[in-house]
Amino acid sequence: MNNYLEKFEKMRIAGKLAAQTLDMLTDNIKAGVTTDFIDKLGYEFIRDNGGHSAPLYYRGFTKSLCTSLNHVVCHGIPSDRVLNEGDAINVDVTAIINDHYGDTSRMFCIGKTPVKVNNLIEVTYESMMLAIKSLKPGLKLGDIGHTIQSFVEKKGFSVVRDFCGHGISTTFHEPPNVLHYGRKNTGLELRPGMTFTIEPMINAGEWDIKMLKDGWTAVTKDKSLSAQFEHTLGITENGYEIFTESVKGYSKPPYL
Repeated sequence: MNNYLEKFEKMRIAGKLAAQTLDMLTDNIKAGVTTDFIDKLGYEFIRDNGGHSAPLYYRGFTKSLCTSLNHVVCHGIPSDRVLNEGDAINVDVTAIINDHYGDTSRMFCIGKTPVKVNNLIEVTYESMMLAIKSLKPGLKLGDIGHTIQSFVEKKGFSVVRDFCGHGISTTFHEPPNVLHYGRKNTGLELRPGMTFTIEPMINAGEWDIKMLKDGWTAVTKDKSLSAQFEHTLGITENGYEIFTESVKGYSKPPYL
């Protein structure tokens, strides 16, 4: 029990730093800035608050954050791409502090975005929160995927199959894999002390993806829009704790 409480305390610190990074970036994610600028701000904020950015040099990744725009599903690489009115972007931050990892992402709308984009973002966020609110010891991993998939598909969207949530603590990615689709009452049983991410990637069109030549960027095969949210959380004796909640109370756009 002591190990689990000690781990949770460290996960809170790492999760809070990752969430604070997104909070800080919120006012800076706007038309006219580049995704490289967002990356630089995120890198400096994490560094100045005693942490390290986990993606930087991870398996050869050269940036500190992932910036996934419009039809990019995940792992978009920051560049000189300028944000334009109507864009939707996911910013994914992972901070390391005291050898523990906090991993979180949010969607951001640049200016006025189309209704279909707003609906996709809303459904993506709600699917993640529905799954999180169901968490407790004894629940099966398949129940998480089933909750997300059934909600999303009823709304006319699709769940990406090629990427999933993951265990996380003193390692960036560790068991178990947390699929965002699945069948009820299947898979590993949740128990107190487990820490992992839930991070559904939801497409407006079909769920198929393709990888770009850079080896990182995943895009929708049919060029439809994609959205994602992510939290790092832990299973407690009678429920769950989210480690990456916004300190400012931000959840989904618009961030007022």
